[in-house]
Amino acid sequence: MSARPEAVADLVDGDWAACAAPLGFTLQDPSTGEPVGAAVGSDPARVDAAIAAATAVHDSGAWSGLPATERADVLDAVAARVEAAGAGIAAIESFATGVPIAQTMPLSVILGGAFRLAAMQLRDGWLSSAMPREDGRLAHVDRLPWGPAACLVPWNAPAPMAAHKAANALAAGCPTIVKPSEYAPYGTQLLARAVHAALAEAGLPGGLFQLLHGDAGAGARLVGDPRVRAVSFTGGLSGGRAVAAACAYDIKPVQLELGGNNPLLVLPDADTAAAARAAADLLTTLNGQWCRALGRLIVPADRAAEILDATLARLATLRVGPPLDPDTDFGPLVHSGHRDLVAAARDTLVGHGGTAHTSLAVPEQGNYLSPTLVTGVGPEHTTHEVFGPVAAVHTYTTVDEAVALANGTPYGLEAYVSGTDTDAALAVARRLRAGEVKVNGSSVMSLHLFTPRPAWGLSGYSEEGTAETLRFFTNPRVVGVEGGYALHGRP
Repeated sequence: MSARPEAVADLVDGDWAACAAPLGFTLQDPSTGEPVGAAVGSDPARVDAAIAAATAVHDSGAWSGLPATERADVLDAVAARVEAAGAGIAAIESFATGVPIAQTMPLSVILGGAFRLAAMQLRDGWLSSAMPREDGRLAHVDRLPWGPAACLVPWNAPAPMAAHKAANALAAGCPTIVKPSEYAPYGTQLLARAVHAALAEAGLPGGLFQLLHGDAGAGARLVGDPRVRAVSFTGGLSGGRAVAAACAYDIKPVQLELGGNNPLLVLPDADTAAAARAAADLLTTLNGQWCRALGRLIVPADRAAEILDATLARLATLRVGPPLDPDTDFGPLVHSGHRDLVAAARDTLVGHGGTAHTSLAVPEQGNYLSPTLVTGVGPEHTTHEVFGPVAAVHTYTTVDEAVALANGTPYGLEAYVSGTDTDAALAVARRLRAGEVKVNGSSVMSLHLFTPRPAWGLSGYSEEGTAETLRFFTNPRVVGVEGGYALHGRP
């Protein structure tokens, strides 16, 4: 399978235009390291024009004024267009990020599915409710759109995340501006073409859905504009802090998912093969470049060598190759610059007295990095996220010590527990400080379609989820007949 990216172009008020603002680095084919072209972004004037167009749509009520069921019909039409483009989006995402097509293709179900779920919630009346008062009258609660919304997504799975955010922002009634990472603009651009085509076919204004490109400068211009009234951001901690600071100034809601340093706690009764499979999966899914990847492998001291050897043996069986080869299990990192950062983080752990263990041979050409487990490093040196296929191994003698190790990081996104006694494993899981804790599993999917995806600590702020993200883009208004007056009793 092959995929060639189209030129980077933005979409502003219904107009597609090639981007030309240089960003100072070169995009790469991750599998070869060869340059694809200069990274470019939207001109600042295009950013301002997009915000103005979104504001005009919001002020007109052309979208938010439609009944929820009509918005749902449009979102279903968007879903159909997106689903037709899904295979192409998955292929270009694989090319741009290095993630194997065997992983991007299953994730492509999120692309159209996000719009269908949003439409379903509108039809089911999730934005309106009524509460009866004691006098029989009703207090009506309507969740209304904040206004123009900005959706900023990272490079590891950009199009699925853009679809989730944009579908819910549009369902809420918000004119929506999407900005993908400058390192992987292509898949989100294909998604935007499908979304725009469906909205244009429905006769809706161009400012309803727009696409911008660029680096942190473009993001800051977008997020910092007071006309943008809600911001959903997935990315790194430093970017999240900057976004939160900008939103605080204008007192506007912000949704942040910032990554994690996620533990896998292997209990004393865990099956060796199952624990090794979970560790290997969590270290290498999306080539280790995902917010819920393995950060700390926590194992019983008397079984450490056994579990380490089993994990390395499983890693050695993975098939390494080009991301567009359907037989590839593990591919290259997104860019040589990021590979160098991950390698430096690995070397820093070794510098703190650690020993790096690898078992998977990777090509010298391209942005490949062998999955690595590092033993012998004090937990005080492993508190932060690496965002690559590198994890620390820590040993414990008591379960209380293991829980303390698992919770010994300022992040709190995901955690994992492996154990044969499910009830005992669940009891330990309930002691871990993380938004989601999975027992005996390592999937990229949530435990349930309608459970929230919360974050603790430095992992973020505000819940994401099927219902939670829709609610995020709204603010409730309560209306009703009171029929009562002030308490002082005067007529």
